[in-house]
Amino acid sequence: MVDVETFIEDARAEIAQEVGDAEAVIALSGGVDSSTAAALAYDAVGDQLTPVYVDTGLMRKGETEQVRETFSYMDSLRVVDARDRFLDALEGVTDPEEKRHAIGEGFIREFETVARDVGADYLVQGTIYPDRIESEGTIKSHHNVGGLPERIDFEGIVEPMRDLYKDEVREVARALGLEEVISERMPFPGPGLAVRILGEVTEEKLTVAREANHVVEEELDEYDPWQALAAVVGKATGVKGDNRVHGWVVAVRSVESRDGMTARAQEIDWETLQRIQSRITGENETVARVLYDVTHKPPATIEYE
Repeated sequence: MVDVETFIEDARAEIAQEVGDAEAVIALSGGVDSSTAAALAYDAVGDQLTPVYVDTGLMRKGETEQVRETFSYMDSLRVVDARDRFLDALEGVTDPEEKRHAIGEGFIREFETVARDVGADYLVQGTIYPDRIESEGTIKSHHNVGGLPERIDFEGIVEPMRDLYKDEVREVARALGLEEVISERMPFPGPGLAVRILGEVTEEKLTVAREANHVVEEELDEYDPWQALAAVVGKATGVKGDNRVHGWVVAVRSVESRDGMTARAQEIDWETLQRIQSRITGENETVARVLYDVTHKPPATIEYE
């Protein structure tokens, strides 16, 4: 395990040394990784840092509002509405890797735009060790590692947490005094709901995925999962009222893990599963079926794409 106090001291020094007297922007998503990196960078370079939250339209329910509230103390916080641009970039894209690369490029271009506006030369990211391992191998590209475009208009990218696992990041977040809503927050993929939608990303699928994920996180909170999610995996026949429908199929997944490298599907009681399916199908008339995924990692990954 990491020596937290030593790590914090070294990370601040690394950020200060790499950025120097220049300006920097930091990719801020509201998750524990980017939030911890933002706190470290803000301590290290202060007003030289511009935190940038990009609303891609692929976020969890209420994500943008929570980020505004949590990081309101950072006067330089920029909230960028890029929903239309990301949806346009994903139109017609069905391959998971192509999605990740389109999203990775979209993020970089948004950060470059802000960087030009504030005169920043450096980009700070909350990349952690599992992100690098999965991107360097053959599992999947992370939007902030393997999903980055070849051309990046930054003098340097600073990744102070690149050697930490998720549980170590949480320790650092607690030591920095971040609120529990951040330090203990469930992991959420950088590409957002796009990797919880099989096939093309559309407004309709996003609405289903966003609401279903909200239900799952609420209902499974008592199980304290490493990660719990809902994915839109296709369509199937169902019945709503007296009518036959061809509605969306939502897969629910809840896993236990230490570092995300391996995971075990959680045993969820039948009553809870029935309550989840009742809420998801009842609150969205276009959903016909709800499934529960019992597959461990490996052979599956935690996310669907």
